[in-house]
Amino acid sequence: MEAAQNSPAAGGAAAYENTPSAVTVKLAVDAPEQMRALGRRLASVLRPGDLVMLTGELGAGKTTLTRGLGEGLGVRGAVTSPTFVIARVHPPLGDGPALVHVDAYRLGGGLDEMEDLDLDVSLPESVVVVEWGDGKVEELSDDRLQVLIDRAVGDTDDERRSVTLLGVGARWAGLRNESWAPWA
Repeated sequence: MEAAQNSPAAGGAAAYENTPSAVTVKLAVDAPEQMRALGRRLASVLRPGDLVMLTGELGAGKTTLTRGLGEGLGVRGAVTSPTFVIARVHPPLGDGPALVHVDAYRLGGGLDEMEDLDLDVSLPESVVVVEWGDGKVEELSDDRLQVLIDRAVGDTDDERRSVTLLGVGARWAGLRNESWAPWA
């Protein structure tokens, strides 16, 4: 079984670990329902203005995690992959923030193409989740939560995932102190 390699430069989570002021938490997820549960748990620490970047191979569980985030945030509408619409806004059902779900897979590099989505306008009052955002949205915020999902690749039905939460910036300084059970 071959290990998945995430960007940048196929360095996986290790490529981010030397980021200044970064806090890293490593978790194991054994099934899609656990990935959704992790999303619900992450939603409990998110607030308006948070930028969450999701990195992982096709089928790693990025959208499944985002479904859990949507459930935890209490937003309207089914959370599905926004691949063909690029971005989808899920308004809150209550007092919480909206969820802006972006799939940057088909977009070129850099913030220039992302500017057309007005993410900088949405960010202050929403939680913005960007799949495939490496090298494209980091400039939106000095503080961001990067979620790296590694899975076995090749001919396998293995549902286990290794998830690395990497909090960048002062906003995420306490990330390691959160209770991540049952994943911790």
